[in-house]
Amino acid sequence: MKPVLGPRSAPPGSSSRAWLLALKIARPVEKFLHIEAASGILLLLMAVIALVWANSPWSASYEHLLHTPITISFGDHVFSHSVHFWINDILMAIFFFVVGLEIRRELHEGELSDMKRAMLPVAAALGGMVLPAILYISINQEAPASNGWGVPMATDIAFAVGVLALLGKRVPAALRVLLLAVAIIDDIGAILVIAFFYSAEIAPMGLAVAAVGVTAIIVMQKIGVRHPLLYLVPGVVVWSGMLQTGVHPTVAGVVLGMLTPVRPWYGLKGFLQEAATAIREIKEKQDRQVAVKELLPSFGRFDRARREALAPVTRLEVALHPWVAFGIMPLFALANAGVRIDSVNLSDIVIGKIALGTSLGLVLGKPIGILCFAWIAARLGLAVLPRGVAWSGLLVVGCVAGIGFTMALFIAALAIPDPGMLVGAKLAVLVASAISGLIGLALGFKLLPRIKADGVHQTTPHEAEKSTVF
Repeated sequence: MKPVLGPRSAPPGSSSRAWLLALKIARPVEKFLHIEAASGILLLLMAVIALVWANSPWSASYEHLLHTPITISFGDHVFSHSVHFWINDILMAIFFFVVGLEIRRELHEGELSDMKRAMLPVAAALGGMVLPAILYISINQEAPASNGWGVPMATDIAFAVGVLALLGKRVPAALRVLLLAVAIIDDIGAILVIAFFYSAEIAPMGLAVAAVGVTAIIVMQKIGVRHPLLYLVPGVVVWSGMLQTGVHPTVAGVVLGMLTPVRPWYGLKGFLQEAATAIREIKEKQDRQVAVKELLPSFGRFDRARREALAPVTRLEVALHPWVAFGIMPLFALANAGVRIDSVNLSDIVIGKIALGTSLGLVLGKPIGILCFAWIAARLGLAVLPRGVAWSGLLVVGCVAGIGFTMALFIAALAIPDPGMLVGAKLAVLVASAISGLIGLALGFKLLPRIKADGVHQTTPHEAEKSTVF
């Protein structure tokens, strides 16, 4: 039997039968994790569990779990907060850190690094933020309901990419990249909205604490500190400062992500040279039959070369992405999607308007805004569609961008403090996201070209080189 992971033989000191059994169990899990839509599937599953749990006879245990305190104490210092706080304010800071890493990388070498290439997703994302907010405000003009205008602006990358993945080879690579670029710019907009509109009055002392943490990070980078774990302490200082400041502490994650270096120290060429030197040293020492501990410097040199072959921003993004996609985001869904259906009073005019504004913003505002702003940018000569992408493909992107979920639920919790109004907004986000996903999926199967067995696109009546919409 050929194992999925590790060498052919079991590790020393372990049971061969137990090891092979573990591999059999791990194989389907590993295959699932490599499915492009896997994180979206898990996110959906946790959302369904939260909804069922919150509306079951055991709903009290759901609320009790979320309000259970988790306490850490250091001598006389006690840090005690609910499970909900740990998920939304601490774990989500890691989520925003990965978002910051993605933004930093995209600005350096991705779709956002070149202004001409970036103009189309920038225009599309801007339309996908502005029109949903306008639709919401047009329906909810009075506070506190009007504060929720930021809720339908957000796009959930995991779900949106997952829906495109379900369309298989109908989706050209350029269309997927376009969706990712739009979603990343959308995230930038959501972060700015959180920082400037959904944070409390700024406290100078907290700002000073955050500045100390940022300064420490910059100084450490200047003197050549490269190991990511050494930045944990100043990172916590920045998070703590943001918490004291009144700005939502998850913004600290974005700040830290944007401060992460984007250039490798060694690079591929340097890695090959340093690794060859380390291997030669190890062989020479082995021939001399030196003690094992004398090999450690050479192993250390090899490990440093391996670590520094990639830029820190890339290395951290790759390392943290599975934890965020399969750990933090599902936990967030479990903690925030548990809406009690019987507590949503849609007959209440204010709650009904919040639900309507949120739904229309996501289902209609997103695709119309994305399509219109992109078309205007193209007509003005500011942007062009990527090769292989038609306007019908952009329509599909606009529809799946209406899947708000994670970020929309997060903003809703910040924007709408009233519990009754909040559950109305949450339910609207869940329903509208499901509708947007289904519409995007249906349009994708209808509008995007099929691929024949020989790999050539088979033209559909809806496929066109030029606009099929305007």
